[in-house]
Amino acid sequence: MKNYRYKVIINWSEIDNCYIAEVPDLAGCMSDGKTYTECLSNLEVIIDEWIETANELGKTIPIPISKELMYA
Repeated sequence: MKNYRYKVIINWSEIDNCYIAEVPDLAGCMSDGKTYTECLSNLEVIIDEWIETANELGKTIPIPISKELMYA
């Protein structure tokens, strides 16, 4: 994983019976996991893939602007 510092929001979903994480600065960048740790670990992979795909498509990578909560 690269050294990105994006804000991460993790919530428990009763409907899905798992944790769901999102990165508000990266549109559509989300993951899930049975445990909090698994969810965060999955999200780290997704962040890398999101940025790699954006680079391949020539898209601008958003600068992390969120300054609170946990970072991944």
